[in-house]
Parts: sequence; structure tokens; C-alpha cells
Amino acid sequence: MEQTDILISGAGIAGLVAAAGLAQRGFRVCIVDPAPPVDDVAQAGSDLRSTAYLRPAQALLARLGLWDALKPEAQPLAALQVIDTHGTPPVERARRMFSPSDVESELFGWNLPNWRCRAILATHLASLPGVDLRLGVGFVSMLTRDAGARVVLSDGTSIAARLVIGADGRASSVRQAAGIGVRVRRYGQKALSFAAAHDLPHEDVSSEIYNSGGAFTTVPLADHQGEPASAIVWMQDGPRALDLAGMARDDGARFDAEMSARAVHLLGDMRRITPVQVWPVVTQTADRMIARRVALIAEAAHVLPPIGAQGLNTSLQDVAALLDRLEDDPGAPAGLERYSADRLRDVAARASAIDLFNRVCQSDLAAVQALRLAGLRAVHDMAPLRKQVMQAGMGRDVPGVLPDAPRS
Repeated sequence: MEQTDILISGAGIAGLVAAAGLAQRGFRVCIVDPAPPVDDVAQAGSDLRSTAYLRPAQALLARLGLWDALKPEAQPLAALQVIDTHGTPPVERARRMFSPSDVESELFGWNLPNWRCRAILATHLASLPGVDLRLGVGFVSMLTRDAGARVVLSDGTSIAARLVIGADGRASSVRQAAGIGVRVRRYGQKALSFAAAHDLPHEDVSSEIYNSGGAFTTVPLADHQGEPASAIVWMQDGPRALDLAGMARDDGARFDAEMSARAVHLLGDMRRITPVQVWPVVTQTADRMIARRVALIAEAAHVLPPIGAQGLNTSLQDVAALLDRLEDDPGAPAGLERYSADRLRDVAARASAIDLFNRVCQSDLAAVQALRLAGLRAVHDMAPLRKQVMQAGMGRDVPGVLPDAPRS
């Protein structure tokens, strides 16, 4: 039987970052995933979402020596504007600009397409000592005991590990094998993810445009064939989202016109430049984030609606906490308990806040829309409240020094 210190199931972004950090701490890490990264945005399996890496997430990547590989692909996020609209087609009612200077920073963060980030990280990790990257091989089952875990992989290999990390998404096989349940809140919404080119420059400003059905979010990307481009997340009630996805497939010109109108022509005429992916919008939280010799991170532990760049940034907060809480024996109960205590409260608070915010933004009731408008004005126009909300959204800065490497 093969031996390793830590086995990670899931080579998504969070799993890859965790592997790099754990290897930097001196642990032997085996990371498995049945789906290798794609090398083209149009390739089947490409994750068309993008992530705004807020300042604490970027600090973690830099701390782990990963940022230099990602930086050439990153688009700066210089400001966030929030626009409240009503009606169909949407008509703007209020606009507020949020500046990173309110949280003593030059930038909010940097935006990267998920498919590209995963490919870069996988290439980087393949050369790291202490990391055994097995793409095309997945987790099948495990047996945990007080002293460690035995994991069976899809190629028939058995591996003994002192800790198993579930980073394998919202349907996590590790979570299920550990007997950890989940709580799911559904909204009847779906999110369309794709990229679009547009006539007007984004000027490194990300925008969230609210209307009944949910948020329409634009996040700056690098130019596409000489045109300004943005990543788009378009939340809508389920039937409307499916209609739009079909429209994108069958009538591209009509879809582009609908998109431009939904964006209140903020960026001029817009043109879709990638396929459209459709994702269910849910809030899902695991009942626990740990079990015997098991830790959950990222979407295996929590799935949040795509609002305020909270999803992957919250996942990387998991990674930072795990790196700072594990003991020399990475699966020791004391270290896992510290990790759980660190993350459960933060995840619960973020999930509750985003759940409430999404319900308010989704509603087509006039009274609720008036509340949304009043809330936007209050959060922006009251400086202490604005700063408090922005600091909460950014998350905590990660420590600047890793714990000592485990003793041999």
C-alpha cells in the first residue's frame, strides 16, 4: 500500500492551492481528480466562471509562491459599482461607487478566469517537490481509523494517509464517505456564466446590477481580440435562465441584445464570446467541516450564491485556516478542531448574510425593491457603515508567516 501524509480529493483551485501550501509546510501530499484541467476555454469541461481574488486571497497566493505564475493573466479590480434598477427592460434608479481606498488598499483584487487559473496552478504543482499530482484518477472510498485513513482510488490504488481533505465540490464524495450531511437553501434561480466583449472600456471597474430575478455582474477581463471584455454572471429565476441559455445557443444576436439591455447599456453593446454555462444557485453548508482524519474545504463544505465575490474567496480562507491550524500529525483531532472552530462561525455568518441579500435582490415585490434601494444608499452614504461592510466582504488578511514545517 502506498503512503502519504495527506490525500486531497479534488484538483480545483482550492485543492491545488491547499496542496501547494501543505507541501510548503513539509507534508507529502497526493492530490487526485478524475477531470484534468482544460487548455482551451471552448473545451468540454471548461469552468467558464471567473474569480475576483480579493486582497486576502491574493496575499495567500503570494505567500505560497503561486502569484507570480498567475499575475500575468490577472486583471486589476480598481473599484466596484452597484446599480439598482427596476422594470423590464431595466431602468437605473441609483448608482454607487465603492473604492478600495475605504479599506486602505489601492485595489480590491484581481480577476482571473477559473479554467485558466486551474491550468496554471496544475502546471506549477506538477513540478513541486512533495506533491504527487494524479489527474484522471478519482476518489472511490475510504476507511478511517484513529491512526489514519485508507483511501481507494478509481484506478484500484490503495493509499494510506494521515489526513484526507475533501475539496471535491458540492457533491463531495469525501463528505459522503465521512457521513457528513448538508443543509441546502434553494431560490429557484440559476446563474449563467460566460464572457462578453463590449464597446466601452470597463476601466477595471466591476459592476453589480440588481433587478428582480437576481444580480447581473460584470468583472473586468483582459481585452479580447482588441476589444474590452468582461466575465459575466447573470442570475435569473430558473425558467428565464433556461430560456436565455437556449437563446444564446439558437439566436445569438437576440441574446446579445437582451444582455446589453439587462446591463442598462453600461458597457455599450455587448457580444458573447464564450459558450454559456448554467449553474443552480443555492446556499449549501455542511453540517460539520471535519470528521475523524477528514477535513472539508471549499464547495465540499459550503456553496454560496455568486454575490460579492464570496465563493472562492471564502474557500481560500478555509485553506489559510487549515494551513495555520494543523499539527505535525495533520489529522490529529486537536488541529482539526481548531480548524473547524475557526471556519464554522465565519461560514455561517457569510451564508446567512448572502442568503438574505439574495432573497431581497431576487424579489419583484415593490416594497422589497424599495428596501433594496434604501439599503444601497445607506451602506454607501454612511461612511462608517460602508467601511464596515467592505471590510467584512474582503475577509481577513492571512498571516504573513507559515507555521514551522512538521518535524521528521
